[in-house]
Amino acid sequence: MGDVLAGIHATWEFESDALVIRFDRGNRAPRLFGVLRERRVPHEALASVTLSPGKRGTVVLHAVPRPGADPLMEAAAGQLSENCDPYRLVLPADRETLAEYYRDELRGAVGPGTGAAYSDDPSDGGEVTPADRFLVAPPQGPQSFKAYDGKASFDGQSEVSFRWSWTGASSEKWKAGDQFFHVRDLCGVEWRSPDVLDGHLRLVPRGGEPRAPQPDRDPASVVFGLGYGPVHLSLPFAAAVLSAIRTSDRVPARTAAAPGAVAERIRHLGELHQAGLVTDEEFSAKKAELLAEL
Repeated sequence: MGDVLAGIHATWEFESDALVIRFDRGNRAPRLFGVLRERRVPHEALASVTLSPGKRGTVVLHAVPRPGADPLMEAAAGQLSENCDPYRLVLPADRETLAEYYRDELRGAVGPGTGAAYSDDPSDGGEVTPADRFLVAPPQGPQSFKAYDGKASFDGQSEVSFRWSWTGASSEKWKAGDQFFHVRDLCGVEWRSPDVLDGHLRLVPRGGEPRAPQPDRDPASVVFGLGYGPVHLSLPFAAAVLSAIRTSDRVPARTAAAPGAVAERIRHLGELHQAGLVTDEEFSAKKAELLAEL
C-alpha cells in the first residue's frame, strides 16, 4: 500500500506485505516506544484489526498480533497498560473515517490461514491460529538494566549474566556467585512487571531442577523495585532473551568457559569466603565446580 497514517506517539506505514510502526521519541511518549523505535510487523503476524472509541475525543486503531508471533508481547503476557501497547494507534476523532479506510485495507491485506477475527466487538472473536515461530523481530543488540539486587546483561546472542549488588542481593545469591547462562540451557523467561508487587525477571532452566520459590532467593532471577527494572528496559531485555531461546539449537550444549572468566569468579568466591559469607566446605565445592568448567 505504501500509505502513511500519523497518530499520537506513533506512525503507521502500510507496505505491501507488512505494517511498519514508527514510534515517537518525544518527552510525552511512553519510554518503551522510544526504546522500540520501529517495528516491522508482517501481515501474517496479525490476528485482527479493530477500531474503537478512545478517550477524550479520540479513536483507536488496534492491530492485534497472533499468539506466538511477537516475542515482546509474549514476554509481556498481557501486563502492558493500554498506553504502552505498541499495536495501538490513537487518532483524533475527526479522523475516524480515514481510520476506517485503513482498518479495512489492513484487514484485506492480512493473509489467509491466521484465523483472523475481524469483529470490532472484543467478545465476538473467532479462533486464531497461533504462530509456530516468532514473526516479528525482537529488540536488537546487547542489552542490560539495573535490578534491585544486581545487574542483568545479555550479549544479544547467547549469554545472559546476573552480577549481584552488595546492597540488594540475598545471601543465597551471594553464595551462588554471579550467574552466567547460555540460552541453549534455558527454556523460557518469566517477566513480571515492575509496576506490580513482586516484579522480577526469571530465567527458566531446562531440566526442571528444583528452584527457590521466591525470586529474591533464586540465582536465576533478578528482582525489581521502585526505580529498578523499568518496563522500557526489562521488557525488551526479556523479549530478546526469549527470542534467542526459541531460535537457538534446542539441544543443550555447554562450551568451555574462558580461563579469565573462571579466574574472576574464583576471585569473587574468595572474597565471599574471607568475608565469612560462605563456609570452607562451600568454598571448596564451588571452586571445584568452577575449575571443572575449564
